[in-house]
Amino acid sequence: MNFFRQEVDAAVDILLMQQIILYPTDTVWGLGCDAEVPRAVEKLYKLKGRPEGKPSIVLVADLAMLARYAAAVPPELEAALAAQTRPTTYILPASRAVAAGLVAPDGTVGLRIVQDEFCHKVVRRMGHGLVSTSANKAGEPTPAVYAEVDPAIVRGADYVVNWRQDDATRTTPSRVVRLGPSGTLEVVRE
Repeated sequence: MNFFRQEVDAAVDILLMQQIILYPTDTVWGLGCDAEVPRAVEKLYKLKGRPEGKPSIVLVADLAMLARYAAAVPPELEAALAAQTRPTTYILPASRAVAAGLVAPDGTVGLRIVQDEFCHKVVRRMGHGLVSTSANKAGEPTPAVYAEVDPAIVRGADYVVNWRQDDATRTTPSRVVRLGPSGTLEVVRE
């Protein structure tokens, strides 16, 4: 078995045990857990020091998985997904499938169809959405590369993915698009 697959398997095993992983995403280094397990979400927020009411993104594998976590999917979303050129998070009404701690006070959840090969394989194998929040304490700078992750975060994760730790490529957080009151998609963060 190759190293990449071993890391995917190890991450999925930890996630299925309702634990937290520290992993590279398609944007920055993140902390993650199963998006359907409230206890795991609470544990992740405690490690991060993230206040309640400030939800995190959920990474999904495809449009069907996105629809599992969204109470409403606008008709133009499929065309928007086909046209996007970089990671984009969509703020949509949350369904009951997503852990309550991931739902914003306005009843929405941030969902992103992940393009990164590692994350995609983890989400696909796990069969659930994967929480994605930057791997930093609340209020601290977001770690673009593994070397910038606070040692306290590394120690607090149940598993640190050994993939792309030496990658120095810097990316930016995802673009954010919200489903507006008129039912159309509106850019919140470019």
